[in-house]
Amino acid sequence: MSSKKNIYPFCAIVGQEQMKKALILNVINPALGGALIRGEKGTAKSTAVRALADLLPEMKMVADCPFGCDPDDISSMCASCRQKIKAGEKLPYVFKKMRVIDLPVSATEDRVVGTLDIEHALKKGEKKFEPGILAKANRNILYVDEVNLLDDHVVDVLLDAAAMGINTVEREGVSYSHPARFILVGTMNPEEGDLRPQLLDRFGLAVDVRGEMGTENRVEVIKRRLTYENDPDAFAVSFREEQQELARRILKARDNLHQVKSSDKMLELAAKIAIELEVDGHRADITVIKTAITIAAFNGQEEVKSANLLEAAELALPHRMRRKPFEDETLEFTKIEEIVREEGGMIA
Repeated sequence: MSSKKNIYPFCAIVGQEQMKKALILNVINPALGGALIRGEKGTAKSTAVRALADLLPEMKMVADCPFGCDPDDISSMCASCRQKIKAGEKLPYVFKKMRVIDLPVSATEDRVVGTLDIEHALKKGEKKFEPGILAKANRNILYVDEVNLLDDHVVDVLLDAAAMGINTVEREGVSYSHPARFILVGTMNPEEGDLRPQLLDRFGLAVDVRGEMGTENRVEVIKRRLTYENDPDAFAVSFREEQQELARRILKARDNLHQVKSSDKMLELAAKIAIELEVDGHRADITVIKTAITIAAFNGQEEVKSANLLEAAELALPHRMRRKPFEDETLEFTKIEEIVREEGGMIA
């Protein structure tokens, strides 16, 4: 049996709606900056990430390229593919599924970014690059379990590459760059230590997950898991229609993303929310608007509404708030709702 058949269907995951939403929005719009999922073990974090990658259709990629470049998009190609195109060569291509690339907590910076052979560069006068994890991650999902236990410098490197879509390696005055456009998903258990606020702020969206507390939902989790383990193929078939519909919505939202408009009134509203909650810098405001636009695209809307903004704030702001010990964030969201009602009119 192939590993593909053994991937649990995304639509079969019970509950965890905020986590699923954060992942879907990042797949529609990778420019959101990834997702940080905080919570206890056994809450389907890893399952959801792998299931979402499997849900999407195969991508067209250059057959012999270590970065899996898109043969139809010269702007995002590596230098080698671009040179071949300019020389009039036709790039061979294959169709492959989006992959989930795991980054182990023990990974060193060289393993993450790749290495340059300086001796080869000096002797031959040409760059020889050994691709790292970021090369494999291009156009895929980079999954970092226990991201809070990673070396801070490695986290910095990851977040820089995720923000710029490019990985640059410099050694002894020699540099090499390649595309690194990936969806970063970090998971962590806050009981094992938190990320520095500066690093938290760099994750576009963040959600807190916990096990289902209702008896009915917990029973459904057990039932589905047992049914899946008994016959994975039949279980997958039972969710096929739902899976196909979600994949269609995601692809349509991707296509329509840049057509969605956000009025000045919505921009002002995002700014007022950020000011009221005393978040640092401007990344919060920008991320709220980008997330609201992505939500509108997923909903098939042509324009951002205040309800989209409220939904976006719930994903983009909690990890950026200044919070005193034991302070309850639900009070903050009551405040956000009040601002939206006062400034944005009815939530719709």
